[in-house]
Amino acid sequence: MFQKVLPKILLVFLLIGSIHHSDAQLFKKKKADTAKKESEKPKKDAIKPYDKVITKDAETDPGLFAVHKVDDKQYYEIPDSLFNREMLMVSRISKTATGIGFGGGKINTQVLRWEKKPKKVLLRVVSYGNVAADSLPIHEAVVNSNFEPVLYAFDIKAFNKKDSLNPATVIEVDGLFTKDVKALGMPERYRTQYRISRLAADRSYIESLKSYPLNVEARHVKTYIASAAPSNQSLGSISVEISNSMILLPEEPMKRRYFDERVGWFARGQVDYGLDAQESRTVRYLDRWRLEVKDEDIEKFKAGELVEPKKQIIYYIDRATPKTWVPFIKQGIEDWQVAFEAAGFKNAIIAKDPPTVEEDPEWSPEDVRYSVVRYLASPIPNANGPHVSDPRSGEILESDINWYHNVMTLLRNWYFVQTAAINPDAQNVEFKKEIMGRLIRFVSAHEVGHTLGLPHNMGSSHAYPVDSLRSAAFTNKYGTAPSIMDYARFNYVAQPGDEGVAMMPNIGVYDKYSIKWGYQPILDTSAEDEKPILNSWIREHENDPMYRFGHQQIGDIHDPSSQTEDLGDDAIKASLYGIANLKRIVPNLTSWTTEEGGNYDNLETLYGQVVAQYRRYMGHVSNNIGGVYEFHKTADQEGAVYTHVDKAHQKNCMEFIQEQLFATPEWLIDQDIFNKIQYSGSVENIRSTQVRYLNTILHLGKLARIIENETINGKDAYGLLEMMQDLRQGIWSETRSGKAIDTYRRNLQKAHIDRLSYLMTAENLGRLSDFGGYRKSTAINTVQSDVRSVARAELNNLKRDIRNGLSQISDRMSRYHLQDALERIDQILDPS
Repeated sequence: MFQKVLPKILLVFLLIGSIHHSDAQLFKKKKADTAKKESEKPKKDAIKPYDKVITKDAETDPGLFAVHKVDDKQYYEIPDSLFNREMLMVSRISKTATGIGFGGGKINTQVLRWEKKPKKVLLRVVSYGNVAADSLPIHEAVVNSNFEPVLYAFDIKAFNKKDSLNPATVIEVDGLFTKDVKALGMPERYRTQYRISRLAADRSYIESLKSYPLNVEARHVKTYIASAAPSNQSLGSISVEISNSMILLPEEPMKRRYFDERVGWFARGQVDYGLDAQESRTVRYLDRWRLEVKDEDIEKFKAGELVEPKKQIIYYIDRATPKTWVPFIKQGIEDWQVAFEAAGFKNAIIAKDPPTVEEDPEWSPEDVRYSVVRYLASPIPNANGPHVSDPRSGEILESDINWYHNVMTLLRNWYFVQTAAINPDAQNVEFKKEIMGRLIRFVSAHEVGHTLGLPHNMGSSHAYPVDSLRSAAFTNKYGTAPSIMDYARFNYVAQPGDEGVAMMPNIGVYDKYSIKWGYQPILDTSAEDEKPILNSWIREHENDPMYRFGHQQIGDIHDPSSQTEDLGDDAIKASLYGIANLKRIVPNLTSWTTEEGGNYDNLETLYGQVVAQYRRYMGHVSNNIGGVYEFHKTADQEGAVYTHVDKAHQKNCMEFIQEQLFATPEWLIDQDIFNKIQYSGSVENIRSTQVRYLNTILHLGKLARIIENETINGKDAYGLLEMMQDLRQGIWSETRSGKAIDTYRRNLQKAHIDRLSYLMTAENLGRLSDFGGYRKSTAINTVQSDVRSVARAELNNLKRDIRNGLSQISDRMSRYHLQDALERIDQILDPS
């Protein structure tokens, strides 16, 4: 039985085994088929056919790159010919949150390079900080030390090979603008100031992507979570619109022109390791437009004939500009033609109207081919002239002058407070069209100067003797300064009876000289070989103050001959003329600033402008104390670069401050004005003004320079002890005269004690960053210097003076004040 059953069981097993085997084969086949089908499916990040990515529904903007929008995604189609070409990315805040400040200012500038890999496109950051010629052995070391970081990596989405001569690569770019790519977003200083923690991605988006022949423009809104937002704090966030301009750099860089600090110019620098020097050396070269002589005009140019450049500098006036002011803005631009004529060019700079929308609907001020004076409907009282330049050569590629509507308010205020005493055209709050137009022309020319490469020349106005500014013949020929790039606004020196005197600067002697120096072509020479020629042009005028460049200064002013808003070569004389005019304006302020049925807002504003102008005069004079002149020279020129201000002049400046500021300026205290514009504040206004310039005189950096001057020059210097004694005896003169001490003087005297107290404990002052040459700070070790010793001695001298004064002063408030002063001094000298 068992033997009979076994074969049947075996057969069943054999059958089952056979079935399982065929199932397994079938399963393997199905699995292979599935795998094959899966492999044939396009992967999510796979490179797809062009028409599967850029579909027929795409919205396309052709230009440097074709920019496509498909549904909610944005793509760049980059021609392969543009890979490894260098591009300049300029980032600006175009619209800001309230409290951050006005838009339009650059927040980052970087050179970028697109690099193509088999499946990726990389956006790399290129540095020109360190260089060496590629023919030199050291070039490899420089390259290895400047490995280009990757700013962003993109998956290649498709290739466009329809045009075999110019194939292109497609990438999706949404992430570059919607993610927190810091180089394209809010700068680090704002992140720190407003305590930004992260990007709110759900509230960040691309506003627009546009392409032009030489640039691609992106505008994107970024919303950041911020615990210290400057406005709308209940939202806990900041939203800004950022514009990024990607500009194709010229294939062949312009020939450089090397910088010289004796001629003011915006410049950029590189550390050139290829120079034949035993140390790394920074070379600096000018930012300037590419003005070149046409080949057919070279012989005319060599013969001294004026020629038109290959490419003119053209400024278009924004369509939004009020038609009333367009002619004046144009005049300000073309005023510079006379300067370019000195460089050998005619019609080098032109102002034009842009085409109308009907004439050219594609024309845009964002197109880098066009430089535009952009009119902004903003309450900001300002204008500025930034430019974009090639970091390899300094070639200015484009410039937009930002013209804010309320610049007219600024001009009205300046012109009124500086000229109304002698100028009927300024004795009102609404100027005639021709007057405001002339002021607009002046500002237009000044801002255009910046876009040509010229910085402020604050030393220019020091070239003129003060009394020459009262001469109609002199000022109509030379203006109020040799350079319109100075802040020599309007002629506050001129007095009643100075008929026909000019009120403002024009394109001056220095402007023509500097444009010639920077722009006149030197044919058939290398940039290096130009240097001796450029030096000879400077040496031709080396002893003429009209050709001097004086750097703008911020912070502690060390060179009193290079200040903002001043006129003439003698701050005391110019300021006395200016104060005389302010004294003429104050009694007329109410009648000149009000009308029947109107309020007193203009009176309040322009009284504030009178005070501001008066403060400028105090600054101009007080900065001479402890001052050091700076006149740049090279080793082939005779004389010192740095010279201390003459002792007698410093003492006269101290006397001026005592008489015009520390002796209460009664003429500023006008009750007829105060009872119309304020319920309080007049006493505080005088106190803050006096304290400001007291602290200027007793600034640590200034005291350090006074100590050094005395150490080097002995009795020929205005020494620290003498200066401190003059200051104390002037501020506390009542302790000798026995006169009652009024409220203003009591406040000033307390401030003097407070400042001496500060000097007793002030921390060391280190050298600060120079902000590109704008700040020259003076370091001092207060613990080991004479400052504390002299401050202590002054407090003891003051105790003696006050005790002597108490026996002579009968006024009760004055006595209380002096008794309190003694207590304060004792607490400073012996805090225990």
